[in-house]
Amino acid sequence: MKHPFSLLLLAAAVLGACSSAPQYQTTKQRDIDALTKAASFEMPKVKVPSFPDRTYNVLDYGADPTGAVLATEAIQKAIDECTEAGGGTVVIPAGIYTTAPLTLKSNVRLYTEKNSFIIFSHDLDLYDIYDEWFEGIPTKRCTSPLNARGAENIAITGHGTFNGNGDWWRPLKKSKMAPGQWKKHLQEKGGVVTEKDIWYPDSASILAQSYCVDQNVPVITDDSLWQVVKSFLRPVMLHFVDCKGILLEGVTFENSPAWNLHPMCCENLILRDLNVRNPWYSQNGDGVDVESCKNVVISHCSFDVGDDAICMKSGKDKPGRDRGIPTENVVVDDCVVYHGHGGFVCGSEMSGGIKNVQVSNNLYIGTDVGLRFKSTRGRGGVVENIYIRDVNMANIPNEGLLFDLFYGGKGAGEETEEELAARMNAEAPEVSEETPAFKNIVIENVTGKNIKRAIYFNGLPEMKIQNVTLRNITMSATEGALFRQTNGLVIDNVNIQAQKGEAFSLAPTVENVTINK
Repeated sequence: MKHPFSLLLLAAAVLGACSSAPQYQTTKQRDIDALTKAASFEMPKVKVPSFPDRTYNVLDYGADPTGAVLATEAIQKAIDECTEAGGGTVVIPAGIYTTAPLTLKSNVRLYTEKNSFIIFSHDLDLYDIYDEWFEGIPTKRCTSPLNARGAENIAITGHGTFNGNGDWWRPLKKSKMAPGQWKKHLQEKGGVVTEKDIWYPDSASILAQSYCVDQNVPVITDDSLWQVVKSFLRPVMLHFVDCKGILLEGVTFENSPAWNLHPMCCENLILRDLNVRNPWYSQNGDGVDVESCKNVVISHCSFDVGDDAICMKSGKDKPGRDRGIPTENVVVDDCVVYHGHGGFVCGSEMSGGIKNVQVSNNLYIGTDVGLRFKSTRGRGGVVENIYIRDVNMANIPNEGLLFDLFYGGKGAGEETEEELAARMNAEAPEVSEETPAFKNIVIENVTGKNIKRAIYFNGLPEMKIQNVTLRNITMSATEGALFRQTNGLVIDNVNIQAQKGEAFSLAPTVENVTINK
């Protein structure tokens, strides 16, 4: 018979072992259920992925934790063996790991320990060219550093950092850098500078830019040219396509070549406790672009990026309409954005539609625009049933709330009044499948301080912004609120303190207005 004291020691040892066991994820089903049940629409259950109790440590597969040797083969082999065994957790311990693109597979949780740093090589030879979508259009791009296609029950969790080495890929404007920063960049990266003082990694990137008719998607009919302009085909950092049951939790994603996180045509997606950042000057450095996905929860995440921060998309123009998959059933809660072209954004690629979205308890500090809705003629698609509440914003250099249906592809504040006027003065076309529509939107309990213009609605003459309720809004701004081309506007307890001009301006093109003081 064992001595009681020995039993106590044994029990303490067991408890100690249990308490020190690694927690590969902290998100619980009850956490997600609480958020989805609070939605202003019927939100389907979003199931948290779970994994078998099997562990695969990348060090056991020969991964170099000093970053001196590529760890790609070791990490990918651990992922492959994990999925082949029926699933489990692939662990990346503390250390520095240099790698080529990695493919996540079904029933695999990739867990990064504290002080683990995974940096993706900028060696072009390590990136294949694939048929992809970018900016809502089918095209070709280099392999995304983190990618998955058709996978189910997958996760990236932990405490580590994924760095996309984006400064080697992205064009860079001299005007956005201090002289010393610009000089250092040229010394380190080499590359080519155009007459407009824009840096490119090589002359091939400049050639590819010349093939871009619309934004950053080159129109190339000679297939042999794709390999020539490879450096221009910068990938998004994380690209998951046609996947179901996704959890991204706890980690940092930074310095992407293009958009940071891009789930497309995915279902049951959870983003929680993430730190997503790109340099403020990063071209197309979006935070997360949720494209044609359904049943999505984004909670307690931090964004500090170079373009739109939290963005809903669904394809662009005819390709987006032909795909016809909306982004729907989305909850965004308890997020903070420190920099971005917009804190929360719908569009401009929304041709497949966006519906049933709730944004709550958000804070935007210094974003170019606070809440941003954007599209243009030719898109088509419907944005509807959007509910936004309990949002604070401060130090916004443009609009606190912006509806821009004459979007021209430039960031807020970058377009001249003449450029905007030229599009607005164009003859209005007949309503067709190419006409975008924004309707049934409720925005309430919003506070804004130090904003340039409080609110700007600029709908299309042929399809006005429809049925928008603004309730319990207080903003201090240089300029007040201007409404154009709107039908069905409720202004309920909206207080705007404008330094100059009228607090509210309603153009003659605004119809069916209800104002409750």
